[in-house]
Amino acid sequence: MAVLAIRHVPDLVLRTKCAAVADFDEDRLRALTADMLETMYDALGRGLAAPQIGITSRLFVMDVAWKTDRPTPMVFLNPEYTSRSKDLSVMEEACLSIPGKSCLVERPSDLRLRWRRIDGAVIEGAFDGFAARCIQHEMDHLDGILCTDYPAPLKSPAE
Repeated sequence: MAVLAIRHVPDLVLRTKCAAVADFDEDRLRALTADMLETMYDALGRGLAAPQIGITSRLFVMDVAWKTDRPTPMVFLNPEYTSRSKDLSVMEEACLSIPGKSCLVERPSDLRLRWRRIDGAVIEGAFDGFAARCIQHEMDHLDGILCTDYPAPLKSPAE
C-alpha cells in the first residue's frame, strides 16, 4: 500500500466528469482502493474520490466511523442515486482537495444508492446522517463539483 498525492484546487482534474469503471480487474482495483484508503486515513479524511488522486473514474472510498469507532472502510464503484430525501440539512464540510477551507452546504438528509463492488457485483443501500453527506460530497467529485460551488445556505447549522 502507498500514500498517494492528493490533488488540490485549481487542478483541472477536480473539474472533470469521471467515466464509469469498465474493467473490473479485482487485483488492480483492490490495490488502488487500498492505496486510496491509506491516503484518506493518512490525510485524516473520511472520504476520497478517484479524481482527488488524478484518476477520472467513477470510484470513491469512505470510512465515516474510523475517527471515533472501529474502522469500516467502504468502496463504491459506479455509484448512482436511486433516491434522495426531500428533507434537507445544512452542515459544514471540509475537503482534502481544498485545504484550510470549509463550506456550509445544504444537502438531502438521506439517500439510497446503487454501486458495484470490486468484483463487479451490484449492491444497494440506504444511508443517512454523516454517511449520506459524505457520499454526496464524494459523488460531487465524480461530476467535477466542489463544495465551494454551492451557494451559502440561508441558515446556519446552529439554527
